[in-house]
Amino acid sequence: MTVEMIIKIAALGIVVALLNQILKHSGRDDQAFFVTMAGIIVVLSWLMPYIIELFTSMQELFGL
Repeated sequence: MTVEMIIKIAALGIVVALLNQILKHSGRDDQAFFVTMAGIIVVLSWLMPYIIELFTSMQELFGL
């Protein structure tokens, strides 16, 4: 995992946290929840190639 990916995840986390707080204080809790879920989905989609690589290396390591 590169430093660039970690910075992108951190930046997205900060943006999602700010939007979440703004929406909660304005009384839009449902939209705040969906913003949080969208942030999680985006980060997981960014991390999916690394997760797949981890599982393939584990399979090769244990000979499965």
